[in-house]
Amino acid sequence: MIKELWKEEDAVGVVEIILILVILIALVLIFKDKITGIVNDAMSSIEEDSKDIIDEK
Repeated sequence: MIKELWKEEDAVGVVEIILILVILIALVLIFKDKITGIVNDAMSSIEEDSKDIIDEK
């Protein structure tokens, strides 16, 4: 029975996915301020560019 359980690989995929999610969440938490800054800069740039396009018309 233990040999069959040891050969069972279905749970390995689940564990890998959980580990990947944990690492991604940790990276987001570590770099939260930088990610927020990048997104804010991108949105500001998009807003300014869209105003320029509207003003040209």
